[in-house]
Formats: sequence, structure tokens, C-alpha cells
Amino acid sequence: MSLRGATILTMAVFALQPLAFGAWLALIPHVKADLGLSKAELAIALLGMPVALVPSLQIAARVLGRYGPRRVLAVAFPVQTPVVLLPLLAVGQGSLFAALAALGVVLAFLQVSLNVYAGRLEKSAGVVIMSRCHGFWALGLMAGSLVAAVLVALPDVLRLGGIAVLSSVAGMAVALALPKLSGSETGSGPPRRALRRIPPVLFAISLFALAIGMTEGAMSDWSAVYMAERWPEGAGRAGLAVSLYAGCVAVGRFLGDAATTLLGRVRLARGASLVALAGLAMIVGPWSVPVAFAGFAIVGLGVSIGFPLAVSAAAGLDDTYESANIAVLSTISLCGFLIGPPMIGFLADGFSLRVGLSALFPLLAVSVWLSGALRPSNPRNQVSDSPILVP
Repeated sequence: MSLRGATILTMAVFALQPLAFGAWLALIPHVKADLGLSKAELAIALLGMPVALVPSLQIAARVLGRYGPRRVLAVAFPVQTPVVLLPLLAVGQGSLFAALAALGVVLAFLQVSLNVYAGRLEKSAGVVIMSRCHGFWALGLMAGSLVAAVLVALPDVLRLGGIAVLSSVAGMAVALALPKLSGSETGSGPPRRALRRIPPVLFAISLFALAIGMTEGAMSDWSAVYMAERWPEGAGRAGLAVSLYAGCVAVGRFLGDAATTLLGRVRLARGASLVALAGLAMIVGPWSVPVAFAGFAIVGLGVSIGFPLAVSAAAGLDDTYESANIAVLSTISLCGFLIGPPMIGFLADGFSLRVGLSALFPLLAVSVWLSGALRPSNPRNQVSDSPILVP
């Protein structure tokens, strides 16, 4: 298979994976109303997914090391269909928590498999695709939620089930069509690695991703609330801040591969973090409402490329522990995404939301400082003269 064909299939599987998850996100208000949950009760139930996903990432890394990402994707995609329907069968907070925990396990295997395969393709073929892959993932998430919202006349189970079946069937077909990458399919898996054997640079890369993840989580959850406070007379349009932020994240990811090729990982990561710092200053500074809205867009551009760059850097550290490295990175980054919003909330409760968002300044400063850790450690893994693909 040609390099172009392999790249197109890789981006297609990234777009197909989040369709069902995006549809579930659109149905959360319906499930909340049907179960009669308060906001606090729903928040606790929604924690089921990350609570299960974080430890499952480490298990997924071991399984991928043994069977390879193509095989894991081919199995995980069809499993996703019945599992994503479980939340619709919940009868209360506890069963919803358990259903989302099961979904978190499946998503862990899917997400690690996607990132490992894209990282291996980058290394073996000498291409830069990680950012665009995550851009297509964002589009898939958006498409799934949009379709579910448009088909409001259909019962929830038909909306979610139809999208899940489409995602699973097409995803499994594309996963099986992905070309084998030399030396990446099967084996006994990497030997267990003691904590002291983990390269320090992986922790630096992960801390970079942690800072970016905390910023992403805070922007996603608090941008509309903040703008509603800043602009009471236009509170109904405060959600525009979320749209601007999310749209610019997608745009930044589609532009990210070209920017990486032009500037290199380190300069791009450092520059993007500085851009995010500038956008944050526009948000919390004593400027007008339009400037604050523009700030959310600029922060979106700044943080958009952070996680894809970190994944490429982690994948390039070590061929033997590639899956484990990406799992460590994903775990730490996800923790940041989950910790960020409540941290901002506690600060906002004690002081103000402006003060809470200002806490992101030192975090983004850390990402500027740690951007040097993303420098390719093994140039041989970054570029090859021709694609190493096995038909």
C-alpha cells in the first residue's frame, strides 16, 4: 500500500472512532432528565468514565505490545457498540457510573491503539500526521454529536445505536485494511519496566501535556460560565466562547503537521504555548468583551497542537516500550484534563472565576519551559528515506 493510502486510512479510523462517543455526549441531557439526577449527581456519575479509563490505559499498553494496534482496533470497535448503549439502560446514578466505567475501558483500548499506530507510521514512513489525525478525531466527535442532535425525533436508543453500528462496522473494516508496519504486529510484548527505568524525559513530556491538558479542561468547562459573568446582558450567547475555542482547536490541529515540518517540535511547542499565554491574558485582562472572546480563540490555537506533539515525542523515545510510553503520557495528560476544571472551580468559589482562570498562567509557563523535552531523541525514528510498509 502507498504511503498516501496508509495515511488516509489512519486519519479515517481517527474520525470514525469518536462518532458514537460524540452521539452519547449529545444525549447526556436526556439521560439526566430521565433519571431525575441533579447536576451534582450527574457529575459524580460522569466520573465513571475517567475513573476506569485511567488504569485501563496501562492494561491496554500491555495488550497492544502483544497483539499490535490493528488487531486491538478490529476487536475494540465492535465491542464499543453494545457498551456505548449501556448508559441508556441505567436506572440510577450508580448504574450510570458503572455503564460509563465500562465505556471508559473500551475507549482506553481504542485511544491508545490509534495513537500507537499513528506514531509508528510517523516513525517508519518519515511522515508528520499526528496533528491532523487528532483534527479528524475532533471532527468525528463533532459529527457524532451533531447527527444525534439533528435526529431528535428518533428514540435515543435508535439514534445512538445507529451511529454506534456505523462507527463500529466502518471502523473495524478500516482497521483491518490498515497496512502492517514492519516489526509492529505481534510478539510477547515488552518486558515489565520498573519505575526507575522509565526515562526522565518521558516525565518531562508528560508534565508538558499535563499543563496543556489542565488548560484544555478549564477552557472547555468554564469558558461559557466566565463569559456569562463578564457579559450578563448577553449571557445567552456566552456559549460562543466554547465554539470559538473548540473551532480553533480543530483548525490548529489541521495546520499543526505543516507547522511541525516547518518549525520543528520544540519551536512550535514553545511558540504555541506563548500564544496560549497571550490569549489567556486577553481573557482575564481588563479589556472589552470582544477581546475576551478573541482570547478564547487564541488559547484554542495555542493548546491545539500540544497533545499531538507530545504523543509523537513519546512514541519516538523507545521502540520497545512505545505503547507503554504513550499510555503513561495519556494517563498523566488525562489527569490534567480532569483536575483542571475542579481546581478552577475551587478558586472561583473562594475568590472569583477571573482569579481561577489566572491560575493557568504558571501552568502554561511550565509548558513553555518543558517544550525542549519534545526534541526528537532518536533521529533515526523520525525520518526514513522511504516508507517501510508491509502490504
